[in-house]
Order: sequence, then structure tokens, then C-alpha cells
Amino acid sequence: QVPLVESGGRLVQTGGSLRLSCAASGPSFSDHALGWFRQAPGHERDFVAVISRYGSTDYADSVSGRFTISTNDAKNTGYLQMNNLNPGDTAMYYCGLYQGPGRFSRQPGDFDSWGQGTQVTVSS
Repeated sequence: QVPLVESGGRLVQTGGSLRLSCAASGPSFSDHALGWFRQAPGHERDFVAVISRYGSTDYADSVSGRFTISTNDAKNTGYLQMNNLNPGDTAMYYCGLYQGPGRFSRQPGDFDSWGQGTQVTVSS
């Protein structure tokens, strides 16, 4: 497994926007669903969003309407556009490739190729 590389996280004020990137040097997003998860200190890794090989998407209720997941197969890069950020979005963000059955799931255990993550901090 070649780990993915997340980038784009930084400190931002409440109401601000960020775009996270997820670069793959091996597997293609045309072969796997891509998921974004986040983990705050002392908490489990939580589902944020996922996009299937065919472009269908699913979002956690807490980010629906504010976050948008996408992929650029030509660049083998995935993205998470995050708008109207609030302090509750502060966490380390990770992307992973889906290895389970069907289109995708919300379970982090069904994903692999995790990278080091990228830190998003939203100040109030």
C-alpha cells in the first residue's frame, strides 16, 4: 500500500473556507472510492465524506451543505472543499481508499492507504 498524501490544512477563522488535497502516487481514484475522515484529540476517527468510483457521494450530517468532495482522475488527486467552517471542524483530516464491498461505507476500517493527515484548526 502506498500511502496517500494529505495537504491544505491550516489555521482559519470561523466562517472561513479551506480546500484539502489528497494525492495518490499509486492506486487510482477510478479504481477505488475515496473517503475523508477527521480525528480530534481524544476522539475516534470520524467519517466526513466519501465519493465512489462513479461520482456518487455521501456526507456526514455535520458537514452536509458545507463540504464538497471531488476527485480529478487526470491528476490522481482528491479534494475536500470546506466552507463556513466552525470550531467543531477542528481536527486532523485524513483521506483513505475504500477496500470494502459495494460503492463505499462510512467505516474507517473499510479504508486503507491513510497518509499522515493535515491539521485544520478553526478559531472562534
